[in-house]
Amino acid sequence: MAGELDVKQQSWIESTRSYIGDIRSEMKRVTWPNREQVKSTTVVVIVSVFIFAAFFKICDTVLEKTVVKAEAALVK
Repeated sequence: MAGELDVKQQSWIESTRSYIGDIRSEMKRVTWPNREQVKSTTVVVIVSVFIFAAFFKICDTVLEKTVVKAEAALVK
């Protein structure tokens, strides 16, 4: 039984080492964006967030006014 634990522990350690080695080799193949690419994509994301926020605010306002008018019409 003690021999089985040693084998499991060793295989776990070996698989972890193999996994870390695979990560290192993959990270060497990654092409990282330069500073200008990061800036431009960040600007696109920020602008998109504000556009979607404005769109949802408009939708919310229209829906709110519609519901309030419908409620007022039903109460009368």
